[in-house]
Amino acid sequence: MAEAPIRFGILGCADIALKVSRAITLAPNAALFAVGSRSVEKAAKFAADNAFPPSAKVYGSYEKVLEDSDVDAVDVYVPLPTSLHLRWAVLAAEKKKHLLLEKPVALSALEFDQIALACEANGVQFMDSTMWVHHPRAAKMKEFVSDPQHFGQLKSIQSCFTFAADPDFLKNDIRVRPDLDALGVLGDVGWYCASFILWAADFELPKTVIASRGPVFNEAGVLLSCSASLHWEEGKVATFHCSFLSNLTTDVTAIGTKGTLHLRDFNIPFEEDKASFSATTESLFNEHATGWQSLAREHTVMTDLPQEARMVSEFSRLAKGIKERGLKPDPKWPTMSRKTQLILDAVKASIEKGFEAVEIVS
Repeated sequence: MAEAPIRFGILGCADIALKVSRAITLAPNAALFAVGSRSVEKAAKFAADNAFPPSAKVYGSYEKVLEDSDVDAVDVYVPLPTSLHLRWAVLAAEKKKHLLLEKPVALSALEFDQIALACEANGVQFMDSTMWVHHPRAAKMKEFVSDPQHFGQLKSIQSCFTFAADPDFLKNDIRVRPDLDALGVLGDVGWYCASFILWAADFELPKTVIASRGPVFNEAGVLLSCSASLHWEEGKVATFHCSFLSNLTTDVTAIGTKGTLHLRDFNIPFEEDKASFSATTESLFNEHATGWQSLAREHTVMTDLPQEARMVSEFSRLAKGIKERGLKPDPKWPTMSRKTQLILDAVKASIEKGFEAVEIVS
C-alpha cells in the first residue's frame, strides 16, 4: 500500500507557481492540496488551470491555508515577494507548517535569522528553492571537485547568471520594485551565483567580499546588474556577475590544482531529463602549443524526475520523517541558505561603502 503523500498548500498564484505545482504533481511523495490567494476566484482559477485534484481546497486568503490542519507543508515559492517572506514564513512556522521558501529567503541575514528561529522553535523543516543542487548532476560534480587525485585543491571559482529582461519586466516586475524585492538582480539570479560558489567551496565562507565598480541601478535604486569577488584567507578567490541586462548565460567554472569543472547550464539544464558537465585533469598544450594534449571529458547524468520535483520530494521526505517518526529537522538546509544570504548582504554593503572590502561575520 502506497504511503500517504505530504499535502502541500501554496500561498499565492503568480505565474512562477506553475513550476512548483507541476513539481508537486510529479513528486511521488507529495500532493497538491490547497491554494490561497487574495480572492477565492483567483485561487479557484489557478487550481483549475494547474490540474489540482477535485478535492483540493481553494481559499481567499493566505491565512486560511495556514490555518488548515490538513496541510502538512506550505510552499511559499516566488508568488510572495521577498518583502513579505518574514511575515508569512514566521507565521507558517508558528502554525507548525514545514517551509519551502523562495529565494532570496529574506532581505537580509537579520530577517532570515528570525525565520530560522521560528522554524527551530516550532520543529519544522526549512528549505529554500535553490533547485539545481537537487539534480543528480550536482552529486556527480561534487565527486569530481572532492577528488584530490583528479581535481586537487580548489583555487578559483567563476559564476555568471544573466538574462536580457524585456522593457515591461524592467518597469513592472516585482524584482525591480524596491517595496517588493529590494535586492533586485542580486537577490534573484545573484543568489544562484553565490550558491554555486559556496557549494564548490564546501560552504566555507570567504573572509571578505568586494563589489566591483559599475553596478547598474534603475530609477528606483534597485540593482539591475552587478559583480563581486570573494576572497578566502588561504588564497582561494571567486568572482560572479549577475544581470538583467545581458544575454541569457548560466556559466560556472571551478578550478583546482589538478582539474577544472565547466558547465553552461548550471541553474536550469538544457534538457529536463539529462544534464552534462565537462571535467579536465592535468591539462596541457601539445608539444608545439597548437592544440590541447588532453581534451575535456563530457559527463552526462540522466534523471527520471526534473530537479524541481526532486527538490519537492526531498523536502517531503524530511517533513514526513519529522511528522511520522519524530526526527529532527535537517539543519543543512537553513545553514546553506544563511551563508548564501550573508554573501548577498556583503555585496550590498560593499556597494554602499564605495566598493570597500566587507568582512564576512557569520
